[in-house]
Amino acid sequence: MARFTGLLFGLATVCASAQSTVSPRPATPVEPVAAIIDALRSHDIVALDEGAHDNEQSHALRLALIRHPALIGTVNDIVVEFGSARYQDVIDRFVRGEPVDADALRHVWQDTTQPAVWDVPMYEAFFRAVRAVNAPLAKHRQLRVLLGDPPIDWTKIRTAQDHFAWLRQRDVHAADLIQREVLAKRRRALLLFGGMHLQRRHISANYETIDGAETVISVLDRAGQARIFTIATPATIDLRTLEPAVAAWPAPRLAILRGTQLGAIDFARYVPSETTRFALRDGAPTPLPREQWRVKRMEDQFDAVLYLGPLSAITFEKLPSALCEDAAYVRMRRERLIVLNQRAEAERFERTCRPSAP
Repeated sequence: MARFTGLLFGLATVCASAQSTVSPRPATPVEPVAAIIDALRSHDIVALDEGAHDNEQSHALRLALIRHPALIGTVNDIVVEFGSARYQDVIDRFVRGEPVDADALRHVWQDTTQPAVWDVPMYEAFFRAVRAVNAPLAKHRQLRVLLGDPPIDWTKIRTAQDHFAWLRQRDVHAADLIQREVLAKRRRALLLFGGMHLQRRHISANYETIDGAETVISVLDRAGQARIFTIATPATIDLRTLEPAVAAWPAPRLAILRGTQLGAIDFARYVPSETTRFALRDGAPTPLPREQWRVKRMEDQFDAVLYLGPLSAITFEKLPSALCEDAAYVRMRRERLIVLNQRAEAERFERTCRPSAP
């Protein structure tokens, strides 16, 4: 498989310059774990879109990837969206195999800028899987996990504006972390982020470079220091509606986009239809009328697409009842959502935990 996927990456590169004179071809599906490892051998950064958060199929693929023996020695670092940089020392000690109290550990994913997003068990399970992979390895061969969310201090958040000051740092913070801890040290990294952070140009800014509308990848691309390979995992569109041949693909499968029918499609068809676009007018973001929306090919935004199966087959992990029975946890979540004026989210959280929540 590695030889085949290597050939596939090579052909995609050779054919890229000729795409304007050749009709797009059907995408070629390959086994994704071997393909991702192969991409890591030829790139400094491979960025994998999680798809919808809490997605059990995406989680299973991540576990298969980090447990594959060929990953060790191919990649040094795993940079994750689902952890606060405030607790980098905690996760460093944990994945090295040192003792870390469970109450201290959960701050890693519970105290990010994203209230309640990472509380389902799969995110803790990921960190524990890395620890298990590292256990038999010499220290210099172990995987390091870098926490990509800014180091927000929730004890100092009093208003939604306080929170927004941290939110707007998310992509730039992650890119700076990668430049400092990965690229400057000549290491290679696997990035695990939501897909909107991995676009080469942000659709909300109509693909312009605008302060506040950067992505992790756009910042790294502009610096020009890294070979980057990005993988989209569509969460709102069934790929079978874009290319009928996908219906015959076993799941999961990965396909290179360059020169393909899937790659030629307007990127907007892959993202939620309610996405609004803005331009800067007198220094302020102003909504753009639809007739001014630009078209950008999917292959210019991502290098590959990951198919996890039809949307009807995608399943999601739920909050465990034990967490809903933790009075301190429930109170913390409710209070933070209310501080952020997210009362509808607070009510949804309450409904999720009922009847267990006090």
